[in-house]
Amino acid sequence: VQLQASGGGSVQAGGSLKLSCTSSGRTFSKYGVGWFRQAPGKEREFVAAVSLGTGVTLYRDSVKGRFTIYSDNARKTVYLQMNSLKPEDMAAYYCASAGTYYNFMTRSAGQYDDWGQGTQVTVSS
Repeated sequence: VQLQASGGGSVQAGGSLKLSCTSSGRTFSKYGVGWFRQAPGKEREFVAAVSLGTGVTLYRDSVKGRFTIYSDNARKTVYLQMNSLKPEDMAAYYCASAGTYYNFMTRSAGQYDDWGQGTQVTVSS
């Protein structure tokens, strides 16, 4: 099973994008789905995650108040609404699933699974 991220694009600083994460097979893990990003030459970093079982959401500090993660269980999709985008948000964005609640809480890419191809977000100043 792989998760597929989509919705990336090019925007000017201050603009908005909404990313979507869908599953190619089974439903999402109830423990959580996370968004990560990776810029050229940098490590993959945590952006946000949502626990589908509890509704708990996690964000990295730099995106709090600008990004919102939420799920649509009927559409089997997890979204990342990104507002007030900054050039430093530019990266390839990926979604992945957490196999346990502990993994969900770690915010660590190494503890998430089902990675698929990412979607590129470009922000121009």
